[in-house]
Amino acid sequence: MRTMLDLRGVRVWPGFLSRPEQDTLLAGILSVMEAAPPFHPVTRWGKAMSVAMTSAGRFGWFSDRRGYRYEERHPSGQSWPPIPDAVLRVWEAVAPDARAPECCLINLYRSGARMGLHQDRDEADLSQPVVSISLGDEALFRVGALERGGSTESVWLRSGDVAVIGGSARLVHHGIDRVRDGSSDLIPGGGRINLTLRVVT
Repeated sequence: MRTMLDLRGVRVWPGFLSRPEQDTLLAGILSVMEAAPPFHPVTRWGKAMSVAMTSAGRFGWFSDRRGYRYEERHPSGQSWPPIPDAVLRVWEAVAPDARAPECCLINLYRSGARMGLHQDRDEADLSQPVVSISLGDEALFRVGALERGGSTESVWLRSGDVAVIGGSARLVHHGIDRVRDGSSDLIPGGGRINLTLRVVT
């Protein structure tokens, strides 16, 4: 039986994916990134995010001065590539009762990139979980409360770890404080790739 950590209701499975499984999953994601190159979304305040992003599935997450939302096409105008089968198998293993994911958001963290505390609340059905897959360099994952402010707890996520943000923890604030550069040799050119699978509609 796999070991599972409970971080304020967020379920984390360390080492969920073996190195061969990570290699297979990464190959599919690199193909997605080649077809739909990562870009740096702009916040509502006009600041480019430090994390580069792209997506797979019916929808892709997008941000500009108009706000946060899902779009059916990459900024280039083409449809998003399909979600790789290896990624879907992880969803089916950790969220077997959920609807099929409609978006796989791909976050690429190079040196110095981080993600401030935020909620995933742009989806229509918040009863469906968000599944997170970590690949590459280790990252310090911080979880707060449903309301902004107050105490937080953190854990280092390593390559192959999987987390599920769902149930009573579906809207907790969470983020990545920093990435430990060079802690993994998985990603070509270094860095971290985080996949978050979501049901959008």
